[in-house]
Amino acid sequence: MNPTIGILLAGLLGAAVLMWRRGRRAAASVLVLLAALPGMGLIQLIAWPVLAVVGVLVLGFVVHRRTRSAATVTRWSARSRRKVGVASTLDIARVASGPVIRRRAGTVRPTLAGQKAWLIRTAEVGIQLCRSGLVRVWSSIEDVVIIFGGPRTGKSGWLAGRILDAPGALVVTSTRTDLHDLTVSMRATRGPVYVFNAVGLGEHPSTITFDPLTGCSDPVAASERATDMLGATHRNTGGDREFWDAQGRRILAALMHAAALGERRMRDVLEWVADPERAQREVTGLLRRSADPAFGQDIAQFLSTNDRTRTSITSTIMPALGWLTSPAASAAAEPGRFDVRELLESRSTLYLLGAEESHAAPLVCALTGHIAREARRLAAREPGGRLDPPLTLALDEAALISPVPLQSWTADMGGRGVTILAAFQSRAQLLARWGEYDAATILNNTGAVMVFGGTRDKDDLQFWSTLTGERDEEVESAGPHGHGRTVRKVPVLSPAQIANLPAGRVLVIRRGIPPVIGRVQMAWRRRDVRAHRRALGRIDAASRWQDRLDVWTERRDDLIERVLRRLARRWPDRFGELAQRAGDSNRVFRELRQIRKNPELTTSEGGSS
Repeated sequence: MNPTIGILLAGLLGAAVLMWRRGRRAAASVLVLLAALPGMGLIQLIAWPVLAVVGVLVLGFVVHRRTRSAATVTRWSARSRRKVGVASTLDIARVASGPVIRRRAGTVRPTLAGQKAWLIRTAEVGIQLCRSGLVRVWSSIEDVVIIFGGPRTGKSGWLAGRILDAPGALVVTSTRTDLHDLTVSMRATRGPVYVFNAVGLGEHPSTITFDPLTGCSDPVAASERATDMLGATHRNTGGDREFWDAQGRRILAALMHAAALGERRMRDVLEWVADPERAQREVTGLLRRSADPAFGQDIAQFLSTNDRTRTSITSTIMPALGWLTSPAASAAAEPGRFDVRELLESRSTLYLLGAEESHAAPLVCALTGHIAREARRLAAREPGGRLDPPLTLALDEAALISPVPLQSWTADMGGRGVTILAAFQSRAQLLARWGEYDAATILNNTGAVMVFGGTRDKDDLQFWSTLTGERDEEVESAGPHGHGRTVRKVPVLSPAQIANLPAGRVLVIRRGIPPVIGRVQMAWRRRDVRAHRRALGRIDAASRWQDRLDVWTERRDDLIERVLRRLARRWPDRFGELAQRAGDSNRVFRELRQIRKNPELTTSEGGSS
């Protein structure tokens, strides 16, 4: 081999590397092309085993250089500068696009494992977050999605769309009836619809009842139910409050367990809390049937303690039982048949309505917890250990009416086939209800966070701005040697920009990609919703025309009957039979029209007969 070729090749490659490091990319590319000609001649002279060894060494060196920490950080920084710190279309297509979500269909929905990915609707396996340009941003149905936004910022409109997309059973909590009114007619085409309205909100009576003592003959279920009911009335403020909450949970669980064993009612639990002497006579005997002796020891300790301690525990428990003073809540808590398995198999929809800061929050929280935990137990027996289709928990205003233990649910429920969508007014609300530690746990377990505009809390805005990261911004500067350009670090999104997001825009912080500023679609603007409304409008119009036709037909028949009766009075032999038949016919058709307008009349008449 001629050594001149080797020296020339080494010189050209060395010069190319030097030019590349100095930023002169065009000159470096020209030198590499010039080095290609002697390089091909050199390769032909070297035996292939030597080339293979050299190739492996070069490949290993390149892989090492690209995957080491310095190269990774440099590449991320360059990408951040190039994309202004936000996700590009390629980032979304690679991590959060519809095809990527559908490729995991066999994992999140085992029954879809044999289907072609392109034949599956993305909404069956994903949650649409927003649209960035022409690209939709998705999250998997096993991810937890947390929504933050003030009143009238669009979060309810977005959540209504996810309610319509839910592929399986659905539980919706809300302090208003807007979600129910917007989605109930379309959800009714997917399966049965139920309402649990413990506060008499609007004109939607409860169609199901739930006794909080359901399943409390099991000691574990009694403890969980007591935790849910007390969690709805107390905020995580730390200090002595945590101690008294723990004591209240122990005693309330024991009392509910005793009531379930003795087939008593929640009103008996209230009377036991208010009357320790009665509790000593009745509860002690009932707890002897329990398989867990700890409950009996807890009650004995509670009854034998001093009055001051007992009063503190009682004052902790009483707010969780305040709903018993409400007739609507007491009626909703009557014993009845409520089967979670049937809810899941029939893909039913359950609306849990409650007024803000109402006494019914413990009841709503208890029912939500019962459904979620029973669904988790049923999921353990399914293929892959998850529900298919999944159960969706759409928790609007979760901190107000259904403060379930999200700190533990967000870590476990997604893998069990339970999708959690929780909406809050602000991060401060999350901190006030769950405390700093549990709120941080909830956010860490969340797959995607959506922040709508309208937030005015400085700490919240700074928190979201920090999560979006920083970017390089060029600024002009004047110095002793004239004007120049410098680079400074600025937030990708400043707190003011987040606070003033336009209506319909949202900040999405999703796992795996930089932040996204996207546009959300309100449910009432969807094609299927508008088509459904048009169909309902056509039905209403046809019904109105039918009502008008019935009125004119009835008037015409009455007129004919009156004419025939007058003629029958003058010529009975000729018109008497016709008048009788006209009267009988009008009476029959009048009854049929009444039955069509009020179908329940046939049921009541059948029952009375």
